[in-house]
Amino acid sequence: MKPIVRHLGEVDYLETWQKMRDFTDTRNKDTTDELWFLQHPPVYTLGKNAKPEHVLNAGQIPLVNADRGGQVTYHGPGQVVVYTLLDLNRLHIGVRELVTRIEQSIIDVLAGYGVTANARRDAPGVYVNNAKIAALGLRVRKGCSFHGLALNVDMNLEPFSRINPCGYAGLEVTQLTDLVPGIAIDTVVDDLQQQLVKNFSL
Repeated sequence: MKPIVRHLGEVDYLETWQKMRDFTDTRNKDTTDELWFLQHPPVYTLGKNAKPEHVLNAGQIPLVNADRGGQVTYHGPGQVVVYTLLDLNRLHIGVRELVTRIEQSIIDVLAGYGVTANARRDAPGVYVNNAKIAALGLRVRKGCSFHGLALNVDMNLEPFSRINPCGYAGLEVTQLTDLVPGIAIDTVVDDLQQQLVKNFSL
């Protein structure tokens, strides 16, 4: 069974987070999995175990304490966010396998553009030449996942300089347009959708 794919445009973080929780709380064993593709207005989010000191200077950008895993990250226009609302029991995978499949999907999409990327066991996400291009933050409730991934495509990276991204001081952050000039965000969305649907279909 293929997941339902929804393209939500640019949507508020708090409202979308509540919808994810509602979806997860009301789903049952027959509920079709969903992938939500979207962008957020500028916002910093902190995972459940995030340390506030990793936020160096939020300025006017809102700061939200979320219920996902991971440390602090930034979302903004030009970043492709995908929320993976998946029944892990039905897919017969655990959290580690979920992370691996998401990371590999991103790596495979980037490889199609001639960009060599890799995952790191010690720090979930996807990296190009040690610079982070995609972040992961997940939550599992009742055997079902929500939250997901954020891939930097064509955005203002300056807000990343005001945090320790994912809890790492001095971690470099990159984006796809700096590696593949002129790449269209719609192209990336289409390619990533195809890869994720393939990797999370029964």
